[in-house]
Order: sequence, then structure tokens, then C-alpha cells
Amino acid sequence: MSTESVTDHRRAKRKRAQEAIEVIDTMTERPIGRIGNISETGMMLFATVNLPEDALFQLSFQLPDDHGRPKPIEIGAHHLWTDAANMPGQFWAGFRFIDISPDDAARLRAWIDQPGGQYV
Repeated sequence: MSTESVTDHRRAKRKRAQEAIEVIDTMTERPIGRIGNISETGMMLFATVNLPEDALFQLSFQLPDDHGRPKPIEIGAHHLWTDAANMPGQFWAGFRFIDISPDDAARLRAWIDQPGGQYV
């Protein structure tokens, strides 16, 4: 990946998750952590398992729809990096989204644009 594309990727508006949003590995149907922050192009996950770097994942998490009801968002993601967190057995993990449906992308974008927790 070129330096320019990394810079562009990181310019996406991110939103800190102010509530616990559990992330499920849809291949194993097991929770792997919760969202720390998220953008339209990727997320930082507070992982409860040590994930293999440079691996591809199919992940799911729930965000509220227009009526406040939780609805799943499904994404394909590339795991880019992992760092140990302050707690033993917990990790920070960075993901780049590689596949998301147009409907899920629109719902994610709308959630990110809602007030609260945004930063660049």
C-alpha cells in the first residue's frame, strides 16, 4: 500500500464507540472483542483474543437502524496490526474494511455522522 493511500485511509472520520458494541467472527460465531473506534474504512477493536495478523475476517456487529432497533452490519475485514492492551489477555487490533454491502455502508455512515464521539 502506498504512503498516499495510507494517509487517505486515515483521514476518514472516526467515531469512538461510547457504548459496548460486540464484534462477532461470523466464521466461528464467537465474539472476538468490542469496537474502540470505527470509520467507513476500518476500525480499531478492543480484542479479547489474540488474532493472527494479516488475516482476513468476516465480522458482524449491531448498530441501531432509523427506528433505534439493533440491526447487524456484516463486513469483510483485513487485520492489519495488534498491540497488547494494558490488561493481560487483551489486545488492540486494527482492521481495514474490504467488503461491505451498500446498505450496511449507508447505515454505518449514518451512525458515524450522528452526534457524539467523532474525531479525525
